[in-house]
Amino acid sequence: MINSSLKQLASMLQAKKISSVELTQSFLTRITQYNPSINAYIALDEGKTLAQAKAADVRIAAGNATALTGIPLAQKDIFCAQGWQTTCGSKMLANFIAPYDAHVITQFDQAGAVNLGKTNMDEFAMGSSNETSYFGGVKNPWSFDHVPGGSSGGSAAAVAARLCAAATGTDTGGSIRQPASLCGLTGLKPSYGVVSRYGMIAFASSLDQAGPMAKSAEDCALMMNVMAGFDERDSTSLQRDKEDYSRELNKPQTDQPLLGLKIGLPKEFFAEGLDASVAQVITAAIDVYKKLGAQIIDISLPNTGLSIPVYYVLAPAEASSNLSRYDGVRYGHRAAEYTDLNDMYNKSRAEGFGAEVKRRILIGTYVLSAGYYDAYYLKAQQIRRLIAQDFIEAFKQCDVIMGPAAPSTAFKAGEKVDDPVAMYLQDIYTISTNLAGLPGMSLPAGFAQAKDGPALPVGLQIIGNYFDEARMLNVAHQYQQVTDWHQQMPDLKRA
Repeated sequence: MINSSLKQLASMLQAKKISSVELTQSFLTRITQYNPSINAYIALDEGKTLAQAKAADVRIAAGNATALTGIPLAQKDIFCAQGWQTTCGSKMLANFIAPYDAHVITQFDQAGAVNLGKTNMDEFAMGSSNETSYFGGVKNPWSFDHVPGGSSGGSAAAVAARLCAAATGTDTGGSIRQPASLCGLTGLKPSYGVVSRYGMIAFASSLDQAGPMAKSAEDCALMMNVMAGFDERDSTSLQRDKEDYSRELNKPQTDQPLLGLKIGLPKEFFAEGLDASVAQVITAAIDVYKKLGAQIIDISLPNTGLSIPVYYVLAPAEASSNLSRYDGVRYGHRAAEYTDLNDMYNKSRAEGFGAEVKRRILIGTYVLSAGYYDAYYLKAQQIRRLIAQDFIEAFKQCDVIMGPAAPSTAFKAGEKVDDPVAMYLQDIYTISTNLAGLPGMSLPAGFAQAKDGPALPVGLQIIGNYFDEARMLNVAHQYQQVTDWHQQMPDLKRA
C-alpha cells in the first residue's frame, strides 16, 4: 500500500477498502518507526492530522471527494499552516506558529488532503544538501551516510522512504529537482507564477516557485491540479485558465507514443563536471526515448556556465532584502540580553541565522550597496536575460530539453559543507531554468555507483517551454510506462 500511486490510493478510499484514518495511521506509524533515523519531519501533530483524516472520511461517505481527498501528504516547512509550527528550518523561527494558511495549504485543505506534518529543509531554503537546517541534517533513505539534496531534502526523503504519499517542495535554483534526483523520485518546478507564493516564506522572490514531489509523473499531475491557480494576494501569480495537468496521460497507448517529439540535448549539460556513471544512466534513458519515437537534436545553451555566478548575485540580493524583516522586534528569535535597540538587532540576527544564511545576506547586501549595484546586480540581470534568450532560441529547434538533473549521485554528509563553491555547483544544470522562469522536472532514470559507497539514484531532467507542464508530464509518464525506476524503494533497515 505504501508504494501505491495517488490514483490507486484514491480508488481504495472510494471503494471503502480502507479509510483515510487507517491510511493516515499507517503512515504515522511508519513515521514513528523511521523518522528518528532519517529526520525528514520537523513538526508532527497527530491530533490535527487524524482530525483531517476523519473529516475526509465523512466527505468521501457523502460523495463529495476529489482526487486527493483523504490522501496523506507532507508539507515543506516553508509553507505557513495555521496552528502549525512553521520554522523554515531556522532558529530564527523555531517557535513561530503560523496564524494563517499559505495558498498552497488552503488548496490542499479544500481538496480534502491530509497534512501529515512539516518537512525538514535547508535554512530559509539556502542549501543543496539539507545540512544547514537548525534541526539537523536529513539522511538520504538510500544510504544514511549520504545527503538527500536540498533545500527540499526533507520532502524528498519523506517521499523516497514512503513516509507520505507525496509532498510539496519549493525550487529557487533546483531545490525540487536536485533532491528528487538524489532520492529517486519525480519532482516538478512549474513555470514561474503558476503556483501562488502567498504564505510561502520568501528567499528570492523572482526565483522561488512551489511544486510537487511524488513517486511518478502521474502523481505530480494530480498534485498540480490542486496547487496551480491564480491568487490575487500574490502579485506574481498569473491569471490563467485552470488546466488539467493529467490530460495528456491517458491517451491510447501505442508502440511509439512520443513519435514526432523533438528532444534537445545541450552540449553544455554533457561537458566536464558530469560524473561518467551519471552520464551513462542519462544516455541510457535517452535511448529509451528514441524507442518511444522521439527525435534527438543537439543544441547549445551557451550561457549555461554563467548561471551559477548570476544566481549567486541575484538570489543573495533578494534574500538580503527579504530577510531584513527578521529583526527580533515583531516575531522571530530575540536575543535574551542586549543594551539597546541596535544591539538587539545585531545579537538577535547573529544568534538566529546560520552560517550559510549569513553568508548570503552579506553577499546580497554588498552587491546592492552604493558603488557596486551597477557592477554586480545590474550586470547579473543583463546576463539573466541572455540566459533566457538561449532557451527561447533552443525551443525553436526542439519541444523539450533533457539532461542530468545533478552532476553526480548523492554525496556523503559533510563532504562539501566547508566548500561553498563545490556545494553551489550541485545546481549547475538546474539554476538556469529558474533564472528564465521555465518549468523543469526530474524523474528517476536508474542508479549509478557512488565513489565509495552503494549504487544511488540518478535523475533525468526535462525542461519545457513556458506553461508546457502538461506535455512535460506526459513525456515523463511515457518513460515511466516502460521503466520501473520510479517504483524502486530503499531498504530502510539496511540504509
